[in-house]
Amino acid sequence: MTKTERQKMQAGDWYCCLDSELAALRHQARVAVHQHNTAPPDPAEHLSPALAALFAAHGENCLIETPFHCAYGINITLGNNVYMNAGCTILDTAAVTIGDGTMLGPNVQIYCAQHHKDRGLRAKGLEIAYPVTLGADVWIGGGAILLPGVTIGDGAIVGAGAVVTKDVAAGETVTSNPAAPVAKR
Repeated sequence: MTKTERQKMQAGDWYCCLDSELAALRHQARVAVHQHNTAPPDPAEHLSPALAALFAAHGENCLIETPFHCAYGINITLGNNVYMNAGCTILDTAAVTIGDGTMLGPNVQIYCAQHHKDRGLRAKGLEIAYPVTLGADVWIGGGAILLPGVTIGDGAIVGAGAVVTKDVAAGETVTSNPAAPVAKR
């Protein structure tokens, strides 16, 4: 049996992001995100009903400030007492799990998609998705970027503006941007 592009994405295989089923799911997410971002603040609500219905799962007392953006939403799982400051973006082409008590500063970005390095295949929408996991009681500073496949251990701290390309051990603090030219082969 041939897998759909969604099934390939969920299995961690190469898939085409230009697929109509995936486009419909992204539209569903945009609608929920729009409802969340334009709703008047309600002190009785911790997580907007639109996002609560969209996410794979969520705990109690989660708060996501506006504006917020996600690609699908259906791959996001939040523990209890998760806080995301304004401007956070989660491109959840794979599972994104955020543990209890974890806080994200403003404009934190979490990316799961790795686009193909071959120019022609990339132009055709070929990509692969790797999960991102944040443990319990993690602090992610404002403007940090978490790249596909990273795991941040319990109690770790990621400094503002850091670009996380590798796993961060429990209790560890990381800062800075490791970007550097890649040697051609």
